[in-house]
Amino acid sequence: MRTVLNVIWLILAGFWLFVGYMAVGVLLCILILTIPWGIASFRIGLYSLWPFGRTIVSKPTAGVGSFLGNVVWVILAGWWLALAHIVSGIALCITIIGIPLGIADFKLVPISLMPLGKDIVPTTGAGAFGTAAPRV
Repeated sequence: MRTVLNVIWLILAGFWLFVGYMAVGVLLCILILTIPWGIASFRIGLYSLWPFGRTIVSKPTAGVGSFLGNVVWVILAGWWLALAHIVSGIALCITIIGIPLGIADFKLVPISLMPLGKDIVPTTGAGAFGTAAPRV
């Protein structure tokens, strides 16, 4: 089921969100000081390309540096990437078939706003939305 949802996701929303994250990542890597945020954008872009079967967990070692980095991220790119997730989530929820994808899109909003201090890990035995505990 994850593969089916991922393929539908890729066609309807994932590719365009991926392109947005990659564009932001390239722009941030060009501005040498913002390379860490560019790398975070690439990481989230790959996650937004194929999200089902993976989940987001907080890093236990994340501290004040991650918080401050997330503040910079929101100012540079996070707010409009989160807006892209909200708009595409609403568009997906218009149809019955797109509702699970729209919900998944809304679940990507927090990481699009605060990517630093988070890890993307595979899930084990999870449902369609990756709600099970991550593998350790």
